[in-house]
Amino acid sequence: MRLRLAQPAAAALLIFAAPFTAAAAPSFDCAKADGAAEELVCADADLAALDVALAARFSAAMAAARSGADADAAAARLRAEQRGWIKGRDACWKAADLRDCVEDAYTRRDAILAASWMLGDVGPPVFYQCGGNPADEIAVFFLDAPRRALRLERGDRIEAMAQTRSASGARYDGDFGAMFWEKGGEARLMLPPEPETVCRRR
Repeated sequence: MRLRLAQPAAAALLIFAAPFTAAAAPSFDCAKADGAAEELVCADADLAALDVALAARFSAAMAAARSGADADAAAARLRAEQRGWIKGRDACWKAADLRDCVEDAYTRRDAILAASWMLGDVGPPVFYQCGGNPADEIAVFFLDAPRRALRLERGDRIEAMAQTRSASGARYDGDFGAMFWEKGGEARLMLPPEPETVCRRR
């Protein structure tokens, strides 16, 4: 089953990037492109637009990081995460379909940044009770980013997730095995190292 997005991810990100795409060039210098992924982005106008859109999203996230508490540490973490993402995108040379992998990397990263920093169209929180325990409650903010995303808050823990393909329902995956998969008001929740639990919408 294909992703059920607010609108097709690539097309929506192109709209987001519209003011920047006149030259159909990415945010980095193509003369210094390193590896198959960057070379492809330089050769593909649509992927170049995604790159510019993501650069704008990253700038917005960095501004948010620098405006909050412990700004220097937050900005340093964000830069480290972005470097890690670049390494992941560049590893797409190993994928069976290089372009599909690169496009997915861009739309996913855009969604994660939007959810992490509450950028864009953020809906009101939706509350779920987990494990049949009234004290175990999560708040979920759904975002209509070009690729749908969510921000999940459980106590002091915050997770950002992007929608991924699923046979049924709406599945969102985060880093390190985090998952929120909802069907009809009931969701499977995985936040490693904690065991999987079932959460029901209140």
